[in-house]
Amino acid sequence: MSARRRERQQGTLWQHRFWDHLIRDEADFDRHLDYIHWNPVKHGWVDKVRDWPYSSFHRLVKRGWYTENWGDNIAFDDDSNEFGE
Repeated sequence: MSARRRERQQGTLWQHRFWDHLIRDEADFDRHLDYIHWNPVKHGWVDKVRDWPYSSFHRLVKRGWYTENWGDNIAFDDDSNEFGE
């Protein structure tokens, strides 16, 4: 743990801005899944959602929850609030 974290009495498990959220309904659950799957694209780690190898996206494509090309037509805009940030 860094000296700064000790001084502020912050642990190392949760990020500083963490907050919990109760999933309200199916639409809210879907928005959270979309956010999780879009994150690697948003941060520039891959060009397409399907390119991130560590994602549950691939399993959900096999189950029919997503199409293989989901996200290909999303134009990312830093000012967008599309996935509830």
